[in-house]
Amino acid sequence: MAQAIQHTELGGPEVLTLADVPDPVPGAGEVAIRVEAAGVNPVDIKLRSGLRPSDPITEPRRVGSDGAGHIAAVGSDVEGFRVGDPVVFTGAIGACATDVVVPAVHVFARPAGVTAAQGAALGIPVGTAYQTLRSLAVRADDTLLVHAGSGAVGQALIQLAALQGARVIATTSDRRADRVRGLGAEPVAYGSGLVDRVRALAPDGPTVVIDAAGTEEALESSLTLLADRSRIATLVQGAKGLALGIRAFKGGSPLPLTPQQESWRLEAIPVALALMAAGRFSVELGPSLPLAEAARAHRLVDEGADGKVVLLP
Repeated sequence: MAQAIQHTELGGPEVLTLADVPDPVPGAGEVAIRVEAAGVNPVDIKLRSGLRPSDPITEPRRVGSDGAGHIAAVGSDVEGFRVGDPVVFTGAIGACATDVVVPAVHVFARPAGVTAAQGAALGIPVGTAYQTLRSLAVRADDTLLVHAGSGAVGQALIQLAALQGARVIATTSDRRADRVRGLGAEPVAYGSGLVDRVRALAPDGPTVVIDAAGTEEALESSLTLLADRSRIATLVQGAKGLALGIRAFKGGSPLPLTPQQESWRLEAIPVALALMAAGRFSVELGPSLPLAEAARAHRLVDEGADGKVVLLP
């Protein structure tokens, strides 16, 4: 049988258990994947704890959406995949498992040289970054301020915007400044005096601001630095962002993404994979843990571990 991480109630990491589950069988338009690595995202912690609202739990709920592995079986009406193909996937239900069924449109060929752990780190962070940059129409003549530049989404934002030729300034701690700088951004310390430090780097101010931090400082400084609220977006404080008249993508926003924005999130994965294969995009990997240690993985993400936490079935 397959195994999967699941829970039957909301709560702390201790509610997660490793359970035997039936081997998945792909239906029409689906593929079954033998999972080699599953990424753990902050939203997984929010859903498990109840911080992010979800439907009532009426049966064991599986966790995780991003991963990488090999095709184990192909359903009907699926072309382009064969058993054994290395792949990356996103938008799965229960990626933290030994085996999972995923719609084929959410599965992408994994190039040689891209490891399973690297592929599993893409999904939500890269999809969010790519869609946000497209939604805000970030261009080569823009100066982009990214709040929380050293996080997974922040690192993706920096790299993708820099590849488009934009100037990027990113808030970070002193400890993480070298990482942010190495990705192509000008690091600036968050905390008291942030607005003045940004203005010292960019006297005319940023032309686009993206909040991946979700702090009051991030929102307040964004509004102070940029008058055009249509080019400010929050990825964390969705409802509050909309009330302030700025853009909000997921992060608790009551507004769903448009079909175009959803398609951009999927488009991001093969774009990032091609860039990775060419040595032009990177992900920072953090601790890699056995599948059975999912609770510890959730704790590490909640504590703000450096790099992407990955589970290895």
